[in-house]
Amino acid sequence: MRDSYLSNLKLVVVKVGTSTFTSKSNPMDRHAIKNISRQVCELLDKGIKVVLVSSGAIGAGMHLLGLKSRPRTLEHLQAAAAIGQAQLMKAYDEYFKEHHRKVAQVLLIRDDLEERKRYINVKSTIFTILEYGAVPIINENDTVSADEIKIGDNDTLASLVTKLLGADLLIILSDVDGLYSHMGKKEVVDTVEEIDRRIEELACGTDKDVCVGGMSTKIKAAKVVTEAGIPMVIANGQAEEILTKIVNKERVGTIFIPRAKRSTS
Repeated sequence: MRDSYLSNLKLVVVKVGTSTFTSKSNPMDRHAIKNISRQVCELLDKGIKVVLVSSGAIGAGMHLLGLKSRPRTLEHLQAAAAIGQAQLMKAYDEYFKEHHRKVAQVLLIRDDLEERKRYINVKSTIFTILEYGAVPIINENDTVSADEIKIGDNDTLASLVTKLLGADLLIILSDVDGLYSHMGKKEVVDTVEEIDRRIEELACGTDKDVCVGGMSTKIKAAKVVTEAGIPMVIANGQAEEILTKIVNKERVGTIFIPRAKRSTS
């Protein structure tokens, strides 16, 4: 079944979760960022354009500020994000340059994806960045987002960007191997053809200090893209050569099958 949905990929959105870049002892693992950057460049070498939706700014800010737990107030979260975003982009720029690739920072808020004029402008800008051969690295603009205009989590952001661009695939990288059918045994569901109540009940939230969301937001993201005719894969971002394995149609992670034909934005 993967052959049907993972062939002839031209544009892929990759969302990297905070958990891929963090551990209990390190809120910003530069080696992990370097590894993801290299894998994205390998996809580019295959002729696949990539848009990266990257978490990690708040975690990077926490690391630089010496914070042990996620800030609780909006202004402290925004400050940590502003400080961390610069460091995150600096790391991406450094590691992509090693492969002679350029990156571009794109920070969005909800209005950018809901107001028609801004929606079209964002879409045009991202495609122009891709035409220049650069990799757009997208994050929510936490510094200016207030509660009423926040997208809320990067799983949701990635799904909206994927739909906006009409991408061929959304890959969500986390610290789990996929959607588990049984948490105790950590049995991975290979394929989800319909997101019904049973699938939704398998999702859970997260209590990690640096993360927002969990499997529940990933299931919601899957609903958005599959209803737009786009497949999605959830996989472990720390697994060896995970992006290459996914585009090579290896049975890693959980693939969510589109429910409809591709929609146009």
